[in-house]
Order: sequence, then structure tokens, then C-alpha cells
Amino acid sequence: MGSTGTTLRELRGAQKSSKGVSLYSRYVNRPAGRLLAAGAYRAGLTPNQVTSVSAVFTFAAIAGVAHLEPSWWLGVAVYAGLAVGFAFDSADGQLARLTGRGGPDGEWLDHVVDCAKMILVHSAVLISFHRFGGLSDEGLLLLPLGFLFVAVLTFCAGLLREQLGKAAARDAPAATTATPPPVSRIRAVALLPADYGVFCLVFLLLGAPGAFRAGYALLAAVHALFLVAFLVKWFRELKALRAG
Repeated sequence: MGSTGTTLRELRGAQKSSKGVSLYSRYVNRPAGRLLAAGAYRAGLTPNQVTSVSAVFTFAAIAGVAHLEPSWWLGVAVYAGLAVGFAFDSADGQLARLTGRGGPDGEWLDHVVDCAKMILVHSAVLISFHRFGGLSDEGLLLLPLGFLFVAVLTFCAGLLREQLGKAAARDAPAATTATPPPVSRIRAVALLPADYGVFCLVFLLLGAPGAFRAGYALLAAVHALFLVAFLVKWFRELKALRAG
């Protein structure tokens, strides 16, 4: 087993493409995940164990949202738990590519944890609104339900788009590999509002319920707009694959 520096250099060479990745994931979450992956590698952890660590941090933070009265200290703790969990979520894939120990079971476990995370975080906000929000209009309880719908639909549609695209690539005749276009920094900036890491930041406002609801509602609206854009884009891409 090499030094930590050697492991980090190897991990840098085992990164996924930055295409379609926001600046937060590219410059914050992936580098943090790379450090965690190096530590996990030296500790002898498997990718699935790292996924489990991610789940522990994430679900502990979500439980805090549902069960504890909103406060500034809770907001910091929840953000830290979600952000660390997200970094470990990046680390498991990096560790799998480094060690060659990835497989269908690991990919399945990672997607299950991701889906559970999306369902539970918005469910926890709904519970918090109901228990501690003192809402004058119970219609606001529909906000986390709407955000939940958008998040799950985006996740499922994006995952299906990825799998159908891979299947089409396997069935297509071999073609000359073209040089991929350069990664767009403008696109990386534009994707920031849809990044889970940016979403986690809103929990820093838990100590100010009105500000938290406003920030959460703004993100819900932005994510809904992104969902529409993604659905149109993915449908056109899949249709082009059929035509090709």
C-alpha cells in the first residue's frame, strides 16, 4: 500500500468526467471525497463500507431535522452531517475505481442510499414544518411534498436516461471515437442551484424559520425549472439515439 500522496495521485487519475457537473461538485465535493477515499483506502475499507458511512452521516442529520426544534446550532449540525455524507458519497465511487472492487452490488447500494436520502430529507422538512413551524397556512405543508416529487422524478428520470444511453451505446456499431468537447465553465456555474451540495446550505438557516422556508421554497422552484429542462433534454437525446 503506497503513501497517502501516491494514493491521491492515483485517485486523481480515476475521476469521472466533469461534464454536467457543477462547480461545487467539481471543486469542493470531489476533492473532499478524494481525501476521504484515500483515508478509506489506507484503512482497508471497501466501497460498500464507505457508502454505509455516508448513509450514517446523512440519515443522522435528517433525523435531527425531523425530531429536534429548529435552531442555529441544529442548522450547523445538519449541514455538516449532510455535507460530510455527500463527500463520502463521492468517495465510495472513487475508491471503487481505484481498487477495481466496484460492481453491480455497489452501484445498486449507492443508488438505494441516494434515493432514500432524497425521500427522507424532504419528508423530514415536512415533519419539521408540522411539528415546529407554527404555520398559519397548512397549505405550506405541500411545499416539501412538491419538492420531494421534483427530486425523486429528477433522480429516476436521470438514472433511466443514463442506463438507456449505455444500452444504446452497447448495441450500436463501433464508431470512431471523437474528441469530447471541452467542459463548459458557464454550464458548471449554471448547474450550481441544482447541486445537492448547494441544497444542503439552506439548512444553515434553520435558526430563522421564515428565512429557511423562503430559501427552501426558492430552491424548490429552481429545481422544478431544472426538471422541466432536463426532461426535455433527455427525451431529445434518447430520441436522437433511436434515430441514429
